[in-house]
Amino acid sequence: MPYVVGLTGGVGSGKSAAAEEFARLGASVVDTDAIAHGLTRAGGAAIAAVRREFGDAFIAAHGAMDRERMRALVFDDPRAKRRLEALLHPMIRAESERRIAAAAGPYVVHVVPLLIESPDYRERVARVLVVDCAEALQVERAQRRSALSAEAVRAIIRSQIPRADRLAAADDVLDNSGTFAALQKQVAQLHARYLKLAQS
Repeated sequence: MPYVVGLTGGVGSGKSAAAEEFARLGASVVDTDAIAHGLTRAGGAAIAAVRREFGDAFIAAHGAMDRERMRALVFDDPRAKRRLEALLHPMIRAESERRIAAAAGPYVVHVVPLLIESPDYRERVARVLVVDCAEALQVERAQRRSALSAEAVRAIIRSQIPRADRLAAADDVLDNSGTFAALQKQVAQLHARYLKLAQS
C-alpha cells in the first residue's frame, strides 16, 4: 500500500490548488470531490440510485444530478443529507481505495474535504495536511469560483468543523493566505518531506 497523506481544509481554502501543485511535482492525487462528480455526471454510476432515491426532479435535463437543487435540499434537510451520503459515500470510498491501490506516484495525496469528521478516512492516511487561510479569504475565493452569495459561503463554513479543531488535528499546515508562489514554496518543502517519509 502506498504512503498516503490526507489533504483537507475548509471551503475556499485552496485544497485544489495545493493538490494540483503536489501532482505537478509527481505525487498521485486521489480527490473524493472529483470522484463524486464522476459518479453523479451524466451516465455516472450513481445516477440510477439518485433517481430511485430522490426522483426525476433531481436529475438535470442533460442526465447529471442537479447539483444546485440537491445542494439546496440537503442543506435544509438533515435526513435528505444522510440519505444522499448513505448512497454516495460507500461508492466514493470504494473508488478511492481502488485509485490509491493503483497509484504510480511515490506517495498519494488523498483529498478529502471531511477528512477529520470521517474516522474511516482518517484511519487510511499516515498524515493529515490542512490547507488553511482566514475566513474572509475563504469567502472571497469560494465566491470567485461559484455563484454562491457571501452568506451562503458563510453558512457552508458554519456547517463544517471549526477551523481551530481542523488545525488541532493537523500533522502539517499549509498556510494559503498569501500568493500562489508562497503556496508553491510550501508544497515543495512538504513534497521533499513526504518523499523521505514514503521511502522510510
